[in-house]
Amino acid sequence: MELLSLLLFVVVCLVLLLGYPVALTLGGVSLIFALIASSFGAFDASYLISAPSRLFGIVSNTTLIAVPLFVLMGVVLEKSKIAEDLLITMSSLMSRYKTGLGVSVITVGMLLAASTGIVGATVVTMGLLSLPTMLKRGFSPQLATGTICATGTLGQIIPPSIALVLLGDVLSNAYQKAQLDMGIFSPDSISVGDLFVGALIPGLILVGMYLTYLLVVSRFYPSQVPAQGQVNEHADLISLLKALIPPLFLIVCVLGSILFGLATPTEAAGVGAVGSLLLAGIKKQLNWATIKSVSRETTKVTSMVFLILIGASIFSLVFRGLGGELLLKELFNALPGGIVTAMLLVMLLIFLLGFILDFIEITFVVVPIVAPILIAMGINPVWLGIMIAVNLQTSFLTPPFGFALFYLRGVAPKTIKTEQIYKGVIPFIGMQLILLIIMSIWPETVTWLVDIVYP
Repeated sequence: MELLSLLLFVVVCLVLLLGYPVALTLGGVSLIFALIASSFGAFDASYLISAPSRLFGIVSNTTLIAVPLFVLMGVVLEKSKIAEDLLITMSSLMSRYKTGLGVSVITVGMLLAASTGIVGATVVTMGLLSLPTMLKRGFSPQLATGTICATGTLGQIIPPSIALVLLGDVLSNAYQKAQLDMGIFSPDSISVGDLFVGALIPGLILVGMYLTYLLVVSRFYPSQVPAQGQVNEHADLISLLKALIPPLFLIVCVLGSILFGLATPTEAAGVGAVGSLLLAGIKKQLNWATIKSVSRETTKVTSMVFLILIGASIFSLVFRGLGGELLLKELFNALPGGIVTAMLLVMLLIFLLGFILDFIEITFVVVPIVAPILIAMGINPVWLGIMIAVNLQTSFLTPPFGFALFYLRGVAPKTIKTEQIYKGVIPFIGMQLILLIIMSIWPETVTWLVDIVYP
């Protein structure tokens, strides 16, 4: 019976590779396995009785209300061209420096990540606005495309991040389940806010690594960057401040309200959504066509997330009913090296699955299974969440199904080869793996600020 649970996982991955919809694949394959297994007594159909209450719990979860609100905020910022204005202004101001354009792309990407949290919007915006300019100025195709793709993925780790919202909800349930399994009947809890705070320092470290990489390439491989900067006499500090104030306003509204305890992440998402609409109105970009487009895009993304979550919930029930969770517990406890080996195995599994699965699928399918086991072994749930988030960030860059690669390929000039995009992201994948090693050696990079903000 336990082997059936592993076969279920393998079949789901194979069907996803064939291109079938994720939500229908997760739920449909799981129900087929449940039907077959129950026909010869290998699965107790009573497990599925709890499915309706679990699905109702998903759609009534107040934490997940933050998802459509953050999506709305990001889409409004994209449509109102706030990101476009900031990138153009900063690029003009920094164009006098050798790597100024690259530094501008990374800096603007960081600010967009802290104000929108949407990878696709950032990569597409950067690709359309800065990639042609970077190529024209003399950046190598690999360095230009790699910088844009990697910068776009900062929205995965720098809050407010939709990935952190989803992980926070999954890990909160896993943490409480692990404590109940250990006989703790008044369990502690973690929140999305804990993950937001824990991700700040690792996110800034990653930005620093990106900037350092640009400077190193400029110093030792000058052929990959422009020979000299171009001075733009029309750029000035006032225009930069005008472009910088709107996203900084949103960052203060969203992150500031969370860090200072004025609002929960869900409430802060509402503040951010209203703030983005106000900024769009000030820029006179808020008309009926924009509202209609924003509403459709927000509904589409939100529906996708919740349908996948519903399918993953059914998968989780069937997987547990087939004894998969018990099998994993026995496997982890039998591993030589204990908790270190178990954590290494999970990180390796998530990294490899990132080559073929989306971060949402991994979050809803893999994390609920392995997280309670790891937490029960003594791992800090906030640290575990940030480790998983950084690992999932690589899934946007790893070929063949890295979504950041797809986004950039769709807007890049035809002269850019797909092979060049793949080569360009390799150093940035390496930097993300280095960050994982840093957090493994010094967990305080995650937990220190959390202990200060939430003593």
